[in-house]
Amino acid sequence: MDRFSSTTLFPDTLAGTRDDLTEQLTIIWEQIKAPLIVPLLRIAVFLCLLMSILLFIERVYMGIVITLVKIFGRKPEKRYKWESLKDDVEIGNSCYPMVLVQIPMYNEKEVYQLSIGAACGLSWPSDRIIIQVLDDSTDPIIKKLVSMECQRWASKGIDIKYEIRDNRNGYKAGALKEGLKHPYVKQCDYVAIFDADFQPEPDFLWRTIPFLVHNPQLGLVQARWKFVNADECLMTRMQEMSLDYHFTVEQEVGSSTYAFFGFNGTAGVWRIAALEEAGGWKDRTTVEDMDLAVRASLKGWKFLYLSALKVKNELPSTFKAYRYQQHRWSCGPANLFRKMFMEIIRNKKVSLWKKIHVIYSFFFVRKVVAHIVTFVFYCVVLPATVLVPEVEVPKWGAVYIPSIITILNAVGTPRSLHLIIFWILFENVMSLHRTKATFIGLLEAGRVNEWIVTEKLGDVLKMKSASKAVKKPRFRFGDRLLLLELATGAYLFFCGCYDVAFGKNHYFLYLFIQAFAFFIIGFGHIGTFVPNS
Repeated sequence: MDRFSSTTLFPDTLAGTRDDLTEQLTIIWEQIKAPLIVPLLRIAVFLCLLMSILLFIERVYMGIVITLVKIFGRKPEKRYKWESLKDDVEIGNSCYPMVLVQIPMYNEKEVYQLSIGAACGLSWPSDRIIIQVLDDSTDPIIKKLVSMECQRWASKGIDIKYEIRDNRNGYKAGALKEGLKHPYVKQCDYVAIFDADFQPEPDFLWRTIPFLVHNPQLGLVQARWKFVNADECLMTRMQEMSLDYHFTVEQEVGSSTYAFFGFNGTAGVWRIAALEEAGGWKDRTTVEDMDLAVRASLKGWKFLYLSALKVKNELPSTFKAYRYQQHRWSCGPANLFRKMFMEIIRNKKVSLWKKIHVIYSFFFVRKVVAHIVTFVFYCVVLPATVLVPEVEVPKWGAVYIPSIITILNAVGTPRSLHLIIFWILFENVMSLHRTKATFIGLLEAGRVNEWIVTEKLGDVLKMKSASKAVKKPRFRFGDRLLLLELATGAYLFFCGCYDVAFGKNHYFLYLFIQAFAFFIIGFGHIGTFVPNS
């Protein structure tokens, strides 16, 4: 046995520590750290700081613009001509434009009555409006229920059309596209679109159509969303904070500066001529609404956002549904950016500044950089500097810039400012999925065209909340344990422990709290925390 010396099995540097795996790994780590890890981490820190600066400048710019808009009172009625439409005794209701209202739905058992009822309750001359229910449901029972609901409203004198097709090609975009092919649509000038959980107020058309009638350069009027279940649980409160910034700042700034923003896919009215000139609905990405908006903008059409006009709708109330929605909302824009980059560059109908706005601000910073820097910097690179003390992150990059960005994001929802810590932690966890989806979209990989309809509960929300107190949820390994979150949480926890024992960065408190957030969501418990309203 003496012939098998230790040097035949281990290198000399490890000969004295072959029985101690920890020491062996430490030696290997020290050997590769200086020549490989340190340079790579420094590059990563530089890139993350650069992205943070880009995002910081964008947030400050939008903050300044929205402040000026509020101070100088640039209301839509002052920027565009608006006059209420009036009756004409000679021609009667013919003076009112013909409006089509589209309601795309797919197995919407819980909300179909709400959406159809709200659309049929719109105040507009009855002979100048057509309600079109585009039902892609695969459940025959639900299809029958929706059909009967349409017949019920038709019996009351409402011009309502129940349209189905024998496939789901193109999903929502395909349904909307097919809906516009029917002969009766040719007489319509405008089309209002409402997803199945949206409930417009009766005066919705009276407040939107006049802008389109009196301003021929306008192709789209978009209303704001109002969330009926924001107080259901902590997760819905976090969603409200994120979306309120989008509607309070991003949409308003885009409308006020370049008359361009991303169509939200619902609660908006399109000029059918603008929609057709842009090439109609396309299903090449999972954000068909944004695709249409960009193409219409490149044709020279302007958009108007009405922040004062709110349409009630529902937030995803389960983390699973929210994850699917966020995957689509992150993957789709990145994939659209990839597909339209050169088309935007080559366009000759819009100004250079608008091209820069669309490419840099709208797509690159908001749809790519914002997702990547949140996860990569705060959940990967910053914790890694604890393990590699040779690499330092300046305080302005680790503390000051993130704090200002966070405050600017959170001011859109003043009533939830006391939840800002929970929101930061939740957004960091969600950035894991958004970053993954962004790369899938940019690389056109895997789930790039995945489309899963967001679950809606409608009037069942109260019943669901009551049943939670009685029913004990069944644990399913695949549904409740989220391995990516758990793995990230373990990494952050390890970095925190290392910082306590050997580190000098003093990030351990942040690392432990963020790790806890990943663990909470990783074990599927985010929906169980209900905040005080």
